[in-house]
Amino acid sequence: MKPRLQTSLGQHLVLTPQLRQALHLLQLSALELEAEIAAAVESNPLLDWQGEDDVAVRASDGDGASADETARTQDADTGPDAWESGLDDSWYSNGGGQGGDEDGGDPADRIVHTESLREHLAWQLNLSHLSPRDRLIGEALIDAIDDDGYLRDSFDDIAAALRDDGPWEHDEILAVLRRILLLDPVGVGARDLRECLEVQLHALPEDLPGRTLARRIVDEFIEALPRLGAQGLAGALGCDACEAATALQLLRSLDPRPGAQIGGVDSDTYVAPDCAIERRNGVWKVRLVGGPHSRLTIHRGYERMIRHASEADAGYLKGRLQEARWLLRNVQARGETLLKVARCLARQQSGFLEFGPQALRPLTLREVAAEIGMHESTVSRAIARKYVHTPRGTLPLRSFFASGVDTDTGGQASSTAIQQMIRRLVEAEDPRKPLSDARLADELKAAGVPVARRTVAKYREAMNIASSHERVRLA
Repeated sequence: MKPRLQTSLGQHLVLTPQLRQALHLLQLSALELEAEIAAAVESNPLLDWQGEDDVAVRASDGDGASADETARTQDADTGPDAWESGLDDSWYSNGGGQGGDEDGGDPADRIVHTESLREHLAWQLNLSHLSPRDRLIGEALIDAIDDDGYLRDSFDDIAAALRDDGPWEHDEILAVLRRILLLDPVGVGARDLRECLEVQLHALPEDLPGRTLARRIVDEFIEALPRLGAQGLAGALGCDACEAATALQLLRSLDPRPGAQIGGVDSDTYVAPDCAIERRNGVWKVRLVGGPHSRLTIHRGYERMIRHASEADAGYLKGRLQEARWLLRNVQARGETLLKVARCLARQQSGFLEFGPQALRPLTLREVAAEIGMHESTVSRAIARKYVHTPRGTLPLRSFFASGVDTDTGGQASSTAIQQMIRRLVEAEDPRKPLSDARLADELKAAGVPVARRTVAKYREAMNIASSHERVRLA
């Protein structure tokens, strides 16, 4: 054996500034997107707002189709007689994120409950392929995560909380925790800052500049980082100052409090929907909801100045023009991705739109990603903090997903549908002899949905329905 040089050909994903911006815009809510764009218009002279009477925004330098036109062109019928998803001039809303209803809509329909961090994690956990035992561990871990996203309880405390179903080994708790660490937002469930940053770095592409050094910094110098700085790190790592600065910049882009991204004050919030679903002439239609971003355009006056400006000024303007074009294209791409996901969700859950929660079918991120040809993480970003205006009110897109239970007929019933069945049984019970959880489980089994008593109790508590002995006192 002797050392030798050899060449190889391979493909690697590199997060370019354009791709970073596209991913960032995709996961923003409608209100956050408007704030982001407003800040960009303030800082970039090549960005401007079009007047209300102007044509739709063009996402390229003059010869490309606008985001609205692209979405209208791409939409097509999705099913015979029952489906048509798309945008047309008479149905597109250019208002500031209003729902675009012909009657203006009821603003009260757009008041929604703010999702907490635990609800956000529990929803993802229910869509994961876990055994019942691992799911119990996951629920206990999520309950122990604080608002910043850190797991403050020890494994002994977690095992003690689960003792009725034990014994529990630390290794199996750790295995489930590793699954939670990769949920959205990445790094939630970490036990300290080092683990939080390590998980976020591990999720980045291996060939991303600065990633290897950043992992060394987190592993070896995280506590000394505030006093070392770029120069001190360069000496400690044995690299030049430029490489150390790149690694530091990457570390600054990470989130030391990932849980703070989700939830906040547990209250009702007025939201702007990103898309809308309505039935017109017996056909379900899906559209994007226009907002201020639909009037974003290139400032043509400054663009023309480039040809007559000095070399220095022209260089500056060209750079800002390229940034403006990137933003327009990425806003358009965000809309197209969101439209694809919303069309798929509405097609899969047409029964839910027609009949309500009892008709919600089991649906996972993996199924939607496979149908539209995207990665699960992209679908997750596309539905994060996004809302859709429907005949049943304004709903989070995540409400179209549900875990499932196998039925005796060979099909599946979603957890949401089972909760509605439980609610109907409770509403119809004799108030002097309310149904126990075991009786509710028997009734569901008789209806072809075998559910354990413990599961019935969990669903009942999630719906804030009192236990049977408490209901008889209230009767």
